[in-house]
Amino acid sequence: MQASIIDELSALFDEALHIEVPSPDTDLIDSGLLDSLQLVQLLLQIEERMGARIPLDEVELDDLRSVSRLAGLIAQWS
Repeated sequence: MQASIIDELSALFDEALHIEVPSPDTDLIDSGLLDSLQLVQLLLQIEERMGARIPLDEVELDDLRSVSRLAGLIAQWS
């Protein structure tokens, strides 16, 4: 299941945020691929496209560092 979430997230990054992520384990923040505004857009897109409503008080910055970590978070809340 997590592999399909990773595929969906990769498509979301490409289509909605126009960001090409080199691999599911790339650190999105340290690499400069995501800034704070894009993080907010990302969470909105995840909710709209994937139906996963993730409570912000449950999100740690480390959960948003890579597509792999995001997939785990989405699996937990969907």
